[in-house]
Amino acid sequence: MIAVPQAAIDLAKRFEGFHRVPRADPGRAHPYVCPAGYWTIGYGHLCDPKHPPVTEAEAEAYLAADLMTALNATLRHCPVLATEPEGRLAAISDFTFNLGAGRLQTSTLRRRLNQRDWPSAASELRRWIYGGGKVLPGLVTRREAEIALLLRNA
Repeated sequence: MIAVPQAAIDLAKRFEGFHRVPRADPGRAHPYVCPAGYWTIGYGHLCDPKHPPVTEAEAEAYLAADLMTALNATLRHCPVLATEPEGRLAAISDFTFNLGAGRLQTSTLRRRLNQRDWPSAASELRRWIYGGGKVLPGLVTRREAEIALLLRNA
């Protein structure tokens, strides 16, 4: 079994952040609507709007489980990444965590990855910068961070 690369954990934490900690309850995050319009808690964990607040440790446990799900889906759809440098697996696992396995499964990105066409895969990643129908600067920055990992050993 392959472990979630540390770089994927670092990317997810960096770009998701531990959000919505009110002054009245400083140790816990509360549900919020992310820029793409989904109810989220902690480090990007999808939830019900009535989800109880979580501590940072609880948010990290959700993140670990969510990233393992993303890693498994990434390897299922892009088996070539199992033998590539860990940064490539980290980059695409973060993409899958962020956008979901369904988006990876049906994408041209998946084809480019399985062809080991890293420059074309980088170009495909740059297309995934929209949330709620508009370009989100945070997604632009996130995709560039993923691309840096993807191309590091190209």
